[in-house]
Amino acid sequence: MSLFAISDLHVRYAENRDIVDGLRPESADDWLVVAGDVAETFDDIVWALGTLNERFAKVIWTPGNHELWTPPNDPVQLRGEERYLHLVETLRGLGVVTPEDPYPVWRGTDGPVVIAPLFVLYDYTFRPEGTYTKDGALEVAHEAGVVATDEYLLHPDPYPSREAWCRARLAYTRSRLDRIDPALPTVLVNHFPLVREPTRILHYPEFALWCGTEETADWHVRYRAATVVYGHLHIPRTIECDGVPHREVSLGYPREWRSRPVAPAGLCRILPGPRRHG
Repeated sequence: MSLFAISDLHVRYAENRDIVDGLRPESADDWLVVAGDVAETFDDIVWALGTLNERFAKVIWTPGNHELWTPPNDPVQLRGEERYLHLVETLRGLGVVTPEDPYPVWRGTDGPVVIAPLFVLYDYTFRPEGTYTKDGALEVAHEAGVVATDEYLLHPDPYPSREAWCRARLAYTRSRLDRIDPALPTVLVNHFPLVREPTRILHYPEFALWCGTEETADWHVRYRAATVVYGHLHIPRTIECDGVPHREVSLGYPREWRSRPVAPAGLCRILPGPRRHG
């Protein structure tokens, strides 16, 4: 029985769709965490998660920014929170665990561990050096020609801004995490990194604006994380913060993984963790 993770499937690309179609558990008891950016259109999201849910004992999903887009070619033209909640209800109908559901408890080796899918967005606080406000940071990003598509397709309705939606999600998520049994460790799953450190190596540092919030910087300690799982950056690697591994588990775009010397890693095993000797 293993807990696997993957993110940034982007199944609108045929090569990625084929990879997802080929994903299989190692045993009938395996769980899978999908940390966002499955696809942009409603039907593609449902296809991918429905396919995986038929194979794994449990699939746990949290949205990325791409699921929250309202592309002009998507027959489902819901926006903002309404789109998100429609996704939640549809995926629940398939049996997928969402950030609105009770957090499941992993009881395999290294358990019990609470698996907590989070949805907290970003608030423009990962600012370029020398900028101190959202407007100033966005001005620098525009001058550098680095502007996320979210600015055009990720609508915050009914909130007045994406950062206002983020603030609401932070308050809601903190209230739920605070109710977890303090005797239990967690695996925190979020599309965006919970700490800023992973964004330090971005080729375009201005893009960090759309990558998280400083409000979650201590969550891996506060909520007893055994591991943090995230995606979004398309830079698969593991770093440690305060002794806690933060694992970026993205597949990414074909143009990115084709250029790497090895094929995409596919699923990343999160639990059981590596055995320690000595």
